[in-house]
Amino acid sequence: MALPIKLLLVSAFLSLLLLIQGAAARSSPAAGKCAAASVEVEQANTGEKAGYDPVFEVTVRNRCACAARGVRLRSEGFASSVAVDPRLFRLDRDAGDYLVGDGRRIEPSAAVTFRYAWDRAFRMAPAALLDDCS
Repeated sequence: MALPIKLLLVSAFLSLLLLIQGAAARSSPAAGKCAAASVEVEQANTGEKAGYDPVFEVTVRNRCACAARGVRLRSEGFASSVAVDPRLFRLDRDAGDYLVGDGRRIEPSAAVTFRYAWDRAFRMAPAALLDDCS
């Protein structure tokens, strides 16, 4: 009877040790780093027109558990027949991609939204971000 109790205690101890290690790994700064893939880009045709061009609304959402800043999108050949607020979306000629929200912090689950008009929707993909995980 003593052997099963010892096995049970050893098993419980090892399980507890694994739980503690997992919690420590999740709370470490390296584990909290967010990749560009944690940025969600959604586009929708609003149904509105600017001249003959359809108007598209783009929502860039931070799906990271930490705040993100310096969010950048890749969008080859992007153009708009209406002005896009440069504080929301602008080309960084040096980097060759587009800065979202003036590079400011975007809190977890928060989003930056802007509109553009063109004869078609442009493909937009997350390129980079800096996370504020501490």
